[in-house]
Amino acid sequence: MTTLLRSTAVVGSMTLVSRILGFVRDMLYARLFGAGVGMDAFFVAFRIPNLLRRLFAEGAFSQAFVPVLSEYKTRDDAAQMRRFVDDVAGTLGGILILVTVLGVIGAPLIVMAFAPGFLQHAEKFALTVSMLRITFPYLLFISLTALAGGILNSFGRFAIPALTPVFLNLCMIGAALWVAPHTPQPIIYLAWGVFVAGIVQLVFQFPFLRQLRLLPRPRWAWRDPGVQRILRLMLPAIFGSSVAQINLLVNTLLASFLVTGSVTWLYYTDRLVEFPLGIFGVALATVILPGLSRKHAAAEPEAFSRMLDWGVRWVLLIGTPATVGLMALSGPLLASLFGYGAFGVHDVRMTALSVITYSAGLLAFMMIKVLAPGFYARQDVRTPVRIGVLAMLSNMVLNVIFVVLMLHLKLPGPHAGLALANALSAYLNAALLFYNLRKNGIYQPQSGWRTLFPKLLLANGVMGLMLVLWSGDITTWMSWHAATRAWHLAGWVSAAIVVYFGALHLMGLRLAQLRGFGRG
Repeated sequence: MTTLLRSTAVVGSMTLVSRILGFVRDMLYARLFGAGVGMDAFFVAFRIPNLLRRLFAEGAFSQAFVPVLSEYKTRDDAAQMRRFVDDVAGTLGGILILVTVLGVIGAPLIVMAFAPGFLQHAEKFALTVSMLRITFPYLLFISLTALAGGILNSFGRFAIPALTPVFLNLCMIGAALWVAPHTPQPIIYLAWGVFVAGIVQLVFQFPFLRQLRLLPRPRWAWRDPGVQRILRLMLPAIFGSSVAQINLLVNTLLASFLVTGSVTWLYYTDRLVEFPLGIFGVALATVILPGLSRKHAAAEPEAFSRMLDWGVRWVLLIGTPATVGLMALSGPLLASLFGYGAFGVHDVRMTALSVITYSAGLLAFMMIKVLAPGFYARQDVRTPVRIGVLAMLSNMVLNVIFVVLMLHLKLPGPHAGLALANALSAYLNAALLFYNLRKNGIYQPQSGWRTLFPKLLLANGVMGLMLVLWSGDITTWMSWHAATRAWHLAGWVSAAIVVYFGALHLMGLRLAQLRGFGRG
């Protein structure tokens, strides 16, 4: 398990670089463009291909492709594996080109479906359609990038795919800083930054695939047995592994009917919660799926269970303080990162409301990242699909209940109700995944859980109480200069880390034990 932890640290550190640049990008957007019509339009135009990327490329495709590739790697020779990669690349590329053409042509219909509230504002609707036609091809490029990343991950080359998103942020920052200010309609060139980023990320992978002698020579092979298996696994896996993204889409749809700024507030909420989720949750899922797939292919159920147990424990160890910290420091974090220029006090307060409700589900989002691969590694897509559909339906019902209730009671920030519904449905999803793994004997918890739970509860309680009582309110933070906010934020985050791990140490939890999670 030490190798898995080391690989997770590599992926997490590379992802950290990307996430920091992502925050720089979003801080720049907040300062330059605020939370008006233009940014609402851009975030919808960017979210649609980005959502599809998470659904098809990083969600369903990766969950289907990596286990099948692991089988070819374990059971077949190199020539057969290379042919399989060529067939998948050609078939996937052909399908994506068709989808991209249809997406560009049908952009008005897509915007109507994803943000129907924009129809009430002709300017916002037209701007969103124009930008979507530019950003939609990003789906083609980034899906092929995910194919390349899946190959590299299967061969233990985790760092390169994890570093690749850095180029997305660099391209978008460059477009905002050096291109957009010199144009009559600056917001449009943010969309062109997304388009260029897709190409750059794909091309960056090529030299590393060539080193493995697996740079694809695309070939259309719809009837290839391996391709057919991936397609059969992909279709239902769209729901099973990416319910959180579908829920975010529903949030965007409903938020388009709320006051201007709601889409942007939810976007920054998602960005803040995605930071710890990407650094640890996604990194852990990236590393654990190939490992679980190998254990299943080698028919080692006990080792499979121990690896799952290792992942679950690390999610609790890191996910619980991240959840508590985000909820307690929502205001200071938003004030320090985005509360400048056109993004004022009101925007910070409104975003903080949804950060508190959405980050309550961070632990569940992380847990899903670990538990879902327990099914996909065994090429079982039906169980997570059933669970995913149920969670998605519950989210839709809760969305309507919370928003209608908040509007009826005239409570501030009905968009926060959308975030809360998403968090609660994620817990339902995670709980049902866990129940089915236990029920079917796939996951057998190792020893030590009874002593771990109370230690985590107490350590998080002490840390959270300290932050809530003494970190200060939004008004105070917004009155400070940027450097003062940064120093105070760094101090409180550092203090939270010291208090949390210090409390665990005082209760007898040692670093050697943490490294040994899952050994049983």
